[in-house]
Amino acid sequence: MTLLLLALLVAVPADDPFAKHGKLRVAKPGTHLEHADGKPFFVLADTCWNGPALSTPEEWDFYLADRKKKGFTAIQVSLVAPWSLVPADAEGNVSGTVVDGKWQPNEAYYKRVDARLKAINDHGLLAMPVLLWALQKTKDLGRMLTVEQATDLVTFEMRRYKGLNALWILAGDNPYDAAESAKWKAVGRAAFAAVPLPLVTTHPTGQNFPWLTGWDDETWLTVLGYQSGHGDSPGQWKWTHSGPPAEYGKRTTFTRPVLNLEPPYEGHNAYQSKKPHSDFNSRRAAYWGLLVHPPCGVTYGGHGVWGWQTKAGDEQTGHKGTGPAKVWRDALDLPGAAQYGHIRKLFEGVPFGELRPAQSLLGEQPGDGDPAKFVACAATPDNRWLVAYSPTGGVRLKAFPAGAEAVWFDPRTGETHPCTETTQPPGEGDWALVVRK
Repeated sequence: MTLLLLALLVAVPADDPFAKHGKLRVAKPGTHLEHADGKPFFVLADTCWNGPALSTPEEWDFYLADRKKKGFTAIQVSLVAPWSLVPADAEGNVSGTVVDGKWQPNEAYYKRVDARLKAINDHGLLAMPVLLWALQKTKDLGRMLTVEQATDLVTFEMRRYKGLNALWILAGDNPYDAAESAKWKAVGRAAFAAVPLPLVTTHPTGQNFPWLTGWDDETWLTVLGYQSGHGDSPGQWKWTHSGPPAEYGKRTTFTRPVLNLEPPYEGHNAYQSKKPHSDFNSRRAAYWGLLVHPPCGVTYGGHGVWGWQTKAGDEQTGHKGTGPAKVWRDALDLPGAAQYGHIRKLFEGVPFGELRPAQSLLGEQPGDGDPAKFVACAATPDNRWLVAYSPTGGVRLKAFPAGAEAVWFDPRTGETHPCTETTQPPGEGDWALVVRK
């Protein structure tokens, strides 16, 4: 068996990476996260916004054990209620209220959250909490509160959870237009100054990447988040692999990692076709995002899990049009969840922190004629490693490196197959090609 095959077959470790390797930080190249001892950390996050608010301790432990077993390294959650998905927690508590113009937190609400966040870290997983949702003016606290009130809330949460292994998400689903950008810059500057060097990202609205101009001086923003969203039109696919995130990926130097916080949720109705997104749609967007800008990681969402669905067949609260969802326990086994674990196996089997977009190494780009067939390619600067992903399987390189070995990686199963020719893989569907010189 070749060394390359062995690298891609390494089992996902089950230990606590933070206890073993230390806290996380942005790695020196500015493209990914690493532990205090320098070990790279691949962010593979599952989305379970309402889990802390609605789960029992036993349910939450069951959920976290399942996600750990499937290879996830992080969990995205919401810290606040009300927001558009949930008006209050299971006991009817909300995060707090405004009294005489000042934000007053509700201790009963946060005691529940305390236990759920601690459980995430106890399972050896990174917490990725949204501090405030900020889309709907009448339902989301981030839009209802003033700059001062939002700052007080975020400062309270950061001080309460300062020991947590976390990547903080400031404002969920915010448009980041001129007015909103000014608001959240002010909140970020004030709130994160109280906590030394936290990892902070944000969650803009779909197909929105506001970070190319006007944000370089916001040193509190350490990771650039975006969501490629839930569309399935040619224009949506093109944005995902050739839009602003890819433009950022063309830079020669980087100061912040980039992370797709919301590819299409598996089972969620697509915006254009109104049909549920397949596991293929979800993982294709994930691979595109990982290869058109330097890879830091990616997030997954299963319809029924992200909103903690408790009644089969209902749509998610406040999200009409998303389609009927499975109960969260049943949705845990949607095929895409295990397939995202395979994504982690692939990228941890290569020096992913050194990968940079390398479309110029392709001899053919099917995406020129059909955006859904776009082949994404990344390589290390010395071209000793190359990873390419094709939605239709074929990958044609300009030149196959002399003396290199290559394997085909099956995104559905995580299996690897020796490769002697870089044009066609051993089966139909999407495939990844890994080349090592």
